[in-house]
Amino acid sequence: MTVDRIVRLVAGTMVMISIALAHFVHPYWIGLAAFVGFNLAQSGITNLCPLASILKKIGVSEGNCC
Repeated sequence: MTVDRIVRLVAGTMVMISIALAHFVHPYWIGLAAFVGFNLAQSGITNLCPLASILKKIGVSEGNCC
């Protein structure tokens, strides 16, 4: 897997977990989904993603988007 695919997979999983926790545990868990969305938005603007940086440091290939 490439860095881009892992980042999208983790972000989507975190949003789904957040929605489930907000539904079954407490509504404040929706804040996790908001945090993930905010992080994705800032990553798109600044091209800086903490998870991508960590994955690159441990040797995951960057891959090609096109």
